[in-house]
Amino acid sequence: MAIMKIRGGDLDLVEYEFNVFPPGEEIRTLGIPRPKSLAPVKGTIKVTSPARIHLTVLDMNRFSPARPGGGGVGFAIQLYCSVEVKCLKKGLEIDYNRPAIIRHFVEVFKKISGYKGGFSIKALDHQHQHVGLGSTSTIMISLATALNYAVGSPFTSDQLRKMIGYNYVEETVEGNVAFGFETGVGPAVSIHGGMAVMGDELSLVYHHPFAEGKTVYVIIPPTEISSAGTQEFDLLMNKARVLDYRDREIKAYMIMMDLIPALEKADLVKIGNVIWEIEFRGSKRAEVEHHSYSIYRHMSRLREAGFEFVGMSSVGPSVAIITEKKKAEVEKIMKDLGFTIAVVTAVDNKGLVLKHNKK
Repeated sequence: MAIMKIRGGDLDLVEYEFNVFPPGEEIRTLGIPRPKSLAPVKGTIKVTSPARIHLTVLDMNRFSPARPGGGGVGFAIQLYCSVEVKCLKKGLEIDYNRPAIIRHFVEVFKKISGYKGGFSIKALDHQHQHVGLGSTSTIMISLATALNYAVGSPFTSDQLRKMIGYNYVEETVEGNVAFGFETGVGPAVSIHGGMAVMGDELSLVYHHPFAEGKTVYVIIPPTEISSAGTQEFDLLMNKARVLDYRDREIKAYMIMMDLIPALEKADLVKIGNVIWEIEFRGSKRAEVEHHSYSIYRHMSRLREAGFEFVGMSSVGPSVAIITEKKKAEVEKIMKDLGFTIAVVTAVDNKGLVLKHNKK
């Protein structure tokens, strides 16, 4: 097993054993009461959920692969993942290119719910993996919501979020899984839409519609730096941790005193200014600099071109731009700057959608 050393300061050094295990082991039931009875439904349940832009973690010192949380801010976009679920008498059928993460959560759900039957599952993600757009978390909340409905809806959306967060895994070699980092931002915005502010231990502090009627452009600047695996772990749990010791209070202050009031007023310029300031603060600075200072240069050029909102998602390298500018003007600016637009979309302010085909 890999052992990662995590340093947060001169007197703060811990070791974390990065355990890899088969799907279905290391399950955390969280003390959620088992339903007295279940009522499986006939037919196919399809849940379609918006992906997310994860703007910042509040404090990297409050989460690790063994402890979800840390707080955070992010919003849902109209880029979707979907999961279809059907109850079976027994067995598990998975149609997805990452079956290990599906298999693991199914075992989590069955252990907590007491369901003894099987499932047929088909998943389709947005095809932008490990570039900061939350494919894993979006698939997982779609799966959890569909499984829940399929057995009679015994759990609340908050319970589903916490099942995912405390059992959040990424696939490794040979079909195994390992606990991953999870702030809870992705599932929260996928459920509710708009922008969400998360506290520690996956608590949903605030959510609100965001950038209604505005266009979201996503560019993915070229980078040779990984945003997954060991490099991501070393980044998040070392440099980012040190920087959040210094800046976590100012980030929390800006979110409470500046960002939330600006959201209430739908003031995109003010929102963009707050997020831009956070790009240079704490763990977000570590995430951006992970890709070298060229990402700052790219984002600065976009701000100088007059875009109201520019922010890198998660550990990148995807950069989200939100603007009132017309499409033709945006395309010209991007061409002049040498950027290629990867996604043209909008904020999703509705959240996930469930459909039940009873046939």
